[in-house]
Amino acid sequence: MQVIVVYCTFPSEEKARQIATVLVESQLAACVNLLPSVQSVYSWQGKVEHAQEVLAIIKTSAPGYAALQAKIQELHPYEVPEIIALPVQQGSPAYLQWVHDSISTK
Repeated sequence: MQVIVVYCTFPSEEKARQIATVLVESQLAACVNLLPSVQSVYSWQGKVEHAQEVLAIIKTSAPGYAALQAKIQELHPYEVPEIIALPVQQGSPAYLQWVHDSISTK
């Protein structure tokens, strides 16, 4: 199974932790790391915006991505949440197996 890393930003640590917990409990993600105090500069509706956000780094499988994305979009407070997936090219075989074992294959 291909392991992927998904990046997603949140407006607060509370909201990030809440959604991360749902993702792990529902076996859509093996692990979610939360990095608080990320400074984001972005263009939104024709203006340059600045925001302090929390970055979530989510470890999951490529086959489970669609369900993970749908759950994030269902729960996320942003109109257009950042949800970006990157393939894991290499990693510790034991860790990659743990991710595989932690994800629901239902």
